[in-house]
Amino acid sequence: MQRTDLVIFDCDGVLVDSEPIANRVFAEMLREIGLDVSIREMYERFVGRPMSYCMELVAEKLGRAPPDDFVANLQERTFAAFEAELRATPGILEALNEIDLPVCVASSGELEKMRLTLGLTGLLSRFEGRLFSVTEVARGKPAPDIYLHAAASLNANPRACFVIEDSPVGAQAGVAAGMTVLGYCAHTPSDKLLSVGAQRAFADMRELPSLLPRRGRR
Repeated sequence: MQRTDLVIFDCDGVLVDSEPIANRVFAEMLREIGLDVSIREMYERFVGRPMSYCMELVAEKLGRAPPDDFVANLQERTFAAFEAELRATPGILEALNEIDLPVCVASSGELEKMRLTLGLTGLLSRFEGRLFSVTEVARGKPAPDIYLHAAASLNANPRACFVIEDSPVGAQAGVAAGMTVLGYCAHTPSDKLLSVGAQRAFADMRELPSLLPRRGRR
């Protein structure tokens, strides 16, 4: 396989500052069905996981299945909150303007959600045609499937790929794929990302270009 450097971004919490909004709405809806989950626990147990896993965890904690329309209502309320509040992650535009390597997005979210959030924040055109969802692979993070799928789709050698992640399960997925993981720690303690194999942790997106090679430089 031809060596091709590729920077693979997670979406929520990395490109778009969606995690505080999404976790707030999710926690509100869980309280409405009788499950009190703190925002801290939302980050620790739910962030970075596919919705199927989250619903299994909710059913386990609740002792019964959530209402049949829970996911549809969660999506509707989350999307409404995004339209009112969502912004791009601070510093990401400056970082993308400086990165001269190929980039793509690989997320635990569905393509519809990625297109909405990236569109609302003006980032969609930068990744059009290079969006990859966990719904396209057999296993969600922390399995490496989504990252390996993105690399294979773009003819990139996994060992020449950089993954930008903000959740420990996402960082684990990148490490399992044999990629170099850089942990964005604005909302996640840096030690949690480093402990699962992230090579570096950084809290300001404007630092990211200096942590990556430039095209033609190894």
